[in-house]
Amino acid sequence: MERANAASPQRSGVPVIECDPDAARKRLEAAGVTVDAGNTDHELWRASHAGATAVAYEGKVVVQGGDTNRLVGLLREGGGRAHVYFDGASRGNPGPAAAGYVVVTGDGIVAEGGERLGTMTNNRAEYEALIRALEVAADHGFDEVHVRGDAQLIVKQVRGEWDTNDPGLRERRVRVRELLDRFDDWRIEHVPREINERADELANDALDDAA
Repeated sequence: MERANAASPQRSGVPVIECDPDAARKRLEAAGVTVDAGNTDHELWRASHAGATAVAYEGKVVVQGGDTNRLVGLLREGGGRAHVYFDGASRGNPGPAAAGYVVVTGDGIVAEGGERLGTMTNNRAEYEALIRALEVAADHGFDEVHVRGDAQLIVKQVRGEWDTNDPGLRERRVRVRELLDRFDDWRIEHVPREINERADELANDALDDAA
């Protein structure tokens, strides 16, 4: 496929990807995304994925929605290694919860985001944050991920060093391993909170926005 250039935001913050719309369409369809006809004469096609919508015009694709990271990822050329940071936060345990994640390569931040999750425990929020981070990394087509988080329980459960007795967490662990299997190689490690500062900040910002 012809390489899709990095998304460049317009003033409104909407990602605009300069690419061959036909090649971009084939990439989405190969990933299982349904592509529909455009709504106007100027729209070549449009497609929705993970809460965002891509609209193709001559020479570019515009991505709109609350979280555009996954759809943008499917439109770029994959490959390479990414460093993935995740953090979940719950105020009350259980209580209002949120997830934060950052996906980074040698060229800088590829994607980052914070999302409110509703009411849940801190451990469940950590798993949800890890799932969001891996979904984004997988949609970007990376071959390898090096995952870092400050939740020791989640890291050791995913590595199989600790048991997962809670049914809800066990289900989330299965989903994490399914996502990790999409990469040629992966590793996950526990790091101090200061190393995970940006993901922690994004999770707490999402909680603050909900207040």
